[in-house]
Amino acid sequence: MGARTKYRKRALDVLFESEMRGVPLGGTLAARLETNDPPVNPYTVQLVEGVAAHQERIDSLITEHARGWTLDRMPGVDRNIVRVAVYEILHVDDVPGPVAVSEAVDLAADLSTDESPKFVGGLLSRILEVSTPA
Repeated sequence: MGARTKYRKRALDVLFESEMRGVPLGGTLAARLETNDPPVNPYTVQLVEGVAAHQERIDSLITEHARGWTLDRMPGVDRNIVRVAVYEILHVDDVPGPVAVSEAVDLAADLSTDESPKFVGGLLSRILEVSTPA
């Protein structure tokens, strides 16, 4: 597993934990930074803080392009995998959109249901298509 893949996974852990605890996205980041076990890399912090700061726009894009699915109906893991990828697509210049999609699909394959990689890939492909200048 590559370094950035680990950082994405850790960001996903923090976002998912925040949701499960019923706190705002990224609300558990400070505690994770304090314990630093497992270590929290600056890229993980960027992802968590970026998703939290842009959650309204990210969730709006997901809602608009998730055919037949609401945010609440999506498995929490999938929802947060997609959030991280959408943040990268929109705001991280050194991560090409197709790489963000591929990484998200791989995380979904490792961490979620058998159907999740196809769902995550399709949803992110639609978002990438409308978010990338022609």
